[in-house]
Amino acid sequence: MTTTASAGNRHDGKSTADLVNQAAAQISTLVRDELALAKSELTEKGKRAGIGGGLFGAAAVLALYGLGLLLTLAVVLLDLAWPLWLAVLVVMVVIFAAAGVAALIGRIKLRESSPPLPENAIESVEADVRTVRTAAREGRHT
Repeated sequence: MTTTASAGNRHDGKSTADLVNQAAAQISTLVRDELALAKSELTEKGKRAGIGGGLFGAAAVLALYGLGLLLTLAVVLLDLAWPLWLAVLVVMVVIFAAAGVAALIGRIKLRESSPPLPENAIESVEADVRTVRTAAREGRHT
């Protein structure tokens, strides 16, 4: 009889309802913490992406001006050997061909990209789910 009494006192005299309420509160806290982790991780990634995107945009604008000057130089050089209209036509065809290739490669890369995910938070939630499942299985066996 002392073994059943000691088994009943295993939870410091807490009733099943108290234990269920405590578990529910802990799960609620765990879910809030995981959501906060995911939010902070995505916020940090968003800030980095924003700064990188801004700098990349500035570089693209400067490169565009440089490209315009380079194309002007190409037309001027070709104009030395050909009529001006032919020089402009050749440079234009080359530019449109390069744009087409870039568009095709860009489309392929966009299809390959994966959505940004809070990887650390996902791993943490998966670990929490495994822990809860393990604890539930062990609880059924005792």
